[in-house]
Formats: sequence, structure tokens, C-alpha cells
Amino acid sequence: MAADWQKEYKRKFISAEEAAGMAKSGDTVVFTMGREAFAIGLAIAARKDELKNVTIIAPHPAYDFGWYDEGWQDSFKVKVAMPTATCQEALDAGRCDLIPLPIASGLIKEPDIVLTEVSPPDDNGLCSFGQSLWNKKTQIKEGKIKIAEVNKKLIRTYGDNFIHFSELDYFVEHVSAGQGMTVGSLAGRAKREPPAYLKDIAGYVSELIRDGDTIQIGVGRTTEPLVLLGMLDDKHDIGYHSEATPPGIITLVKKGIINGRLKTINTGKVTVTSLGGGSKEEMMWAANNPLFELVDVDYLEDVSVIAANDNMVAINNALLIQLDGTVSAESIGRRLMAAAGGQTAFVVGALMSKGGRSITVLPSTSRGFSRIVLLFEPGTVVTIPRNLTDYVVTEYGIAHLRQKTLRERAQELIAIAHPDFRAGLKKQASELF
Repeated sequence: MAADWQKEYKRKFISAEEAAGMAKSGDTVVFTMGREAFAIGLAIAARKDELKNVTIIAPHPAYDFGWYDEGWQDSFKVKVAMPTATCQEALDAGRCDLIPLPIASGLIKEPDIVLTEVSPPDDNGLCSFGQSLWNKKTQIKEGKIKIAEVNKKLIRTYGDNFIHFSELDYFVEHVSAGQGMTVGSLAGRAKREPPAYLKDIAGYVSELIRDGDTIQIGVGRTTEPLVLLGMLDDKHDIGYHSEATPPGIITLVKKGIINGRLKTINTGKVTVTSLGGGSKEEMMWAANNPLFELVDVDYLEDVSVIAANDNMVAINNALLIQLDGTVSAESIGRRLMAAAGGQTAFVVGALMSKGGRSITVLPSTSRGFSRIVLLFEPGTVVTIPRNLTDYVVTEYGIAHLRQKTLRERAQELIAIAHPDFRAGLKKQASELF
């Protein structure tokens, strides 16, 4: 009976302070991937002076609860999976630590408390996770105590983006944060006008995309603006299989440029694990729209699933690339600036795909230094090994490295480096090779 389950749902409501009171010193508290449950996070942070050695897992930090500051480390040991603007300073200073994720979503087993955010239940008792699914259902199943903050503004989507209220132990009323990740950025960075050179990069990437391709676009300052800069404007029958939706993707679905008509699997669907980076109007258009299917990240980033899409094109950001084709998208030296996310899986899957391609994009310089280098600084993380690098694009052109020798790779990359650095790179390459 509807009335019976609604009574049970209401009985599960507690205050944010009661939820926070369940955390004990030495516990592990996990926020699900995406935006953190804000009211409960604030209440836990308020217990700083009475809690000791609580491990906080915040996969993709959006809100600053205080525990990234100096002086909180005895109370909270914070671990993140993706660096964002919220935690970058703390990560640089060693006040929080990074968990390198495997290819899919595994994070931690049997945490003491799992915190998430859901919509109110529908007539069938099903709560939506809103615009962001990731691996929330898996994380919730792992938790010993499962608490959800109920946000009436969360959208509903098609796909596997729901959970029955009975699978959650307690509910807390949502409190608006008034802060958090900026609309238009997938990684929580401040929104800014894209530099002029990105228009050139968008044009070169467009040359490598064919009608009927299925594409993935990774998170990054270089990748995210490419759609708004016209990368897909003259294409037809594009498919989409990617973690999230950078600005402009939803509008291209609305226009019919992205329609998935020729996708080998999930035909006619936009297959993602999160809707993000779009305007409020785009989000509302995607809500309850059967064209969009939110799926678990373990399915989305399964290499065999990615490869099952014929003509799969992976488009991902890099921080640095060596002259042999080795790519880092995570650090410069020992400074961790990003996470691989699904990049490795999508590169492998695209190269396994029939007709597939992998495109790595990066500006030729940063703050007066070449991003194309002879060798990485010690400590630089390798995201894509050289034997998996396919196309590389800067504002100066396209380098195709697949099946090329080391010397040929160096020549290709030097040709798309900034002109100020080409002579020096050529000299270094001649000495090395």
C-alpha cells in the first residue's frame, strides 16, 4: 500500500546532527561520487573537536567543509579521487591524499557510513540520483550505514539512475549550499572565456571526426570548450558514449547532430554516467528525456563495452607529452593536478574499436614552457604509455604517432610544438635518437 511505504519513508528522517552523530572516531565515511551531501557534511565538520582519525573519502570534492585547512588533520584524514579547485591547495600541501582509481570505479570496501544525495521518492518509492549516477548504487551497497540527503530539486533521468527508498537507512532534509562546482565546468573550476588557440584545436580535432562516429570527451580545460567552439557543428549522426556532457553536448542532441542513430550498441541513446557542464535549461531538457540514459560507470568504462562501439573516438586532455608519445594527464613532476578518470579505459577501448581512434589534445605551451618535452620531470605520472598514443593535436596541427618509429614520432610532435621551442626540441631529439 502506498500509504504504508510513505509512513516508513517518513519514519526514516533524522536531523543532519543525528546523522553526523553516528560517526565515531576511527570510522571511514564515504561521500558518493559527485556533489557531497551538504547538510550532513557541515554537521560532521562541526564535530571536529570531538572526533579523531576519521577517514573522509570525497571522490570529487565540490564543497569546502573546512577539513582541507591546516589544523584539521588529527580529526579528519581526507582522501580524494579527483583533484578539484576545492582541494588543490590542500593536496599540494599534503593535507589530503589522492586515491589513484582503477580503470573502473572501485574505491573502498565496507565503509562505516556512506552519504549520498537523492530526490524524494516517486509513487513507486524510487529516488533519483539526479544528474549524476557514477557508481552510487555500488557504493551504497558497500556501506554499513547508508544515509541520503533529500534534495527536491534533483532531476529524474532514464537509465539505471534510481534506488528504492528501502535500500537507504536514514534520510536528512537537504540544505542548499550556495556554493560548489561552477555551472559549465566538469571539474569545479571557475568558468572563464576559452583562449583563442582553442578554436584552432577544435578545428583540427573536427578534421579527425567522421559522420557516424561515436565520441567520448574527457574532462579538461582543453577538451571541455571544444564543442562550443564548433568541433561537431558540421557533423551528422554522431553517437555519444562518455562519462559526462561538456557544455554544448545537450544542445547538439536537441539539434539532432548527436542522435546515436548509427551506434553499434545503445543505439539512439546518449550513454553517460553523469549530465554536467550544461546550462540549467539544458539540464531541464534532458530531465525525463528517453534520449539520455545514465548507466553505472563500471559499465560505461568497461573496455569491451567501449570497443563494441564501432568508430569510437576518444578525445582526451593532456598536461604533457614526451617526444616518444608518452602522455601525462595527471601531474607535472610530483604536483598532482588531475586524475586519469576514464581516460585510460577510453583510449584502450577506442583503439580496440573497429574504425576507432584516440585523440590527445593539449596547448603547445603553458606559462612560457613547452608542453611537448624530451623527457618528463621525475615523478610525473604516466597516464597513457607511448604504445597507445594515436593522434595528438595542438593549435599548430595534428601529429599521428600510431605505428611510427621513435624518430618519426619526434618529428611529428616537433612539427606541432610552439615555433619558439622547435629548434631546441630538434636538437634534444637528435642527441637522444
